[in-house]
Amino acid sequence: MAIDRKFLLCAFAYAIAGMGVGIYMAASKNHSLFVAHAHILLVGFVVSLIYALVHKLWIAGSGRRLADVQFYLHQLAALVMTGGLVLLYAGALPEATLAPALGLASVGVLLAALLMVWMIVRLPRELAGSAALS
Repeated sequence: MAIDRKFLLCAFAYAIAGMGVGIYMAASKNHSLFVAHAHILLVGFVVSLIYALVHKLWIAGSGRRLADVQFYLHQLAALVMTGGLVLLYAGALPEATLAPALGLASVGVLLAALLMVWMIVRLPRELAGSAALS
């Protein structure tokens, strides 16, 4: 499966999860998960969707191995981050227990973003000058 499609499918999985958390909060009138809800939608859905578009439109086929590393790093880190935030704000586990995992997940999300920048910078000159990037 193409990397852009993988990112797109994961993005919509996060969108469904984020909307589910939002509906739960609205129905229960308990908004304690709002931080987790925001991260599920932003880090999970929006960032994955942006990565899908960038891979599809500009860097398709360029550096497949690096793209795979970036995909798995972002998805693993986003899953740990959002899952950890749900556990934290639901009161299931204390912050002291979750802090190391949340910290590592945050660094993972950042590293995945840096890998995306690296892949864009590495674009062949003919792609970098194309109208698609203008």
